[in-house]
Amino acid sequence: MAKRSHARRQMKYQGEQFTYNSKHRDSKRSKAKRRQAEENSNIVDINAHSNQLETAYSPRHKKVPLEARTPSQQKYINAIHNNCLTFGIGPAGTGKSYCAGALAAEALESGRIERIILTRPAVEAGENLGFLPGEVEDKFAVYIDAFRDILNERLGRGVVDYCLRHGRIVGAPLAYMRGKTFNNATFVILDEAQNTTPVQMKMFLTRIGEDCKVVINGDIKQSDIRGANGLEDAVQRVQGLPGVHVHKFEKTDIVRSGLVRHLLDRYEYEEPIS
Repeated sequence: MAKRSHARRQMKYQGEQFTYNSKHRDSKRSKAKRRQAEENSNIVDINAHSNQLETAYSPRHKKVPLEARTPSQQKYINAIHNNCLTFGIGPAGTGKSYCAGALAAEALESGRIERIILTRPAVEAGENLGFLPGEVEDKFAVYIDAFRDILNERLGRGVVDYCLRHGRIVGAPLAYMRGKTFNNATFVILDEAQNTTPVQMKMFLTRIGEDCKVVINGDIKQSDIRGANGLEDAVQRVQGLPGVHVHKFEKTDIVRSGLVRHLLDRYEYEEPIS
């Protein structure tokens, strides 16, 4: 009798203990869910599909091959494909930088090259920006923003960020090119070359190795330096060399807007207002 009574008490105790444990676990789960909900309320999903954010911060990735907008652009694109060194000279808005950047992006994406180097002389357009904070890469970033927009459009922002972190895309001042050799796995773009001196241009041109791809762009009429212009000097010197092509854009080749053509006419052919 005593044994049965003890067994009943033991079963009752175990049942109460089980009920307590179940309630305790449920209470812990409820608290965890409430805590998770509170934390989630402070989280913003940056990957959420928002048309407005995608439009503002994520340029559409263009997977279609580059298409020329003018016959002159097509000749320029063909020249880059077929030559080791191509000069693109002419007024602003003709697509010199865009075509070169897009072709470099295509070559990197296809695996034909391993690295893109973007460089330009660190010369301000008529004003002194003063001290810029950060490392060399941060200081020079303002000079290659235009190319970054092109690369973001052709490759996608995530790919460009990855390539910048791992040295697949490099932006550096022209002065940092001294001592380097451009090999066959490299696509190099020298932009705003009208701001180089003949000495700087010679230094850059003598970096060219076998079978690399080099594009030099600029507008001889918009130099921001005093004295001899390295781009104009180089164009005269390279005439007739094998593997070198000089492509000249005209004002009629401007694709940025019709207004740019009219503005250039006013600045080039009319006397300044006193």
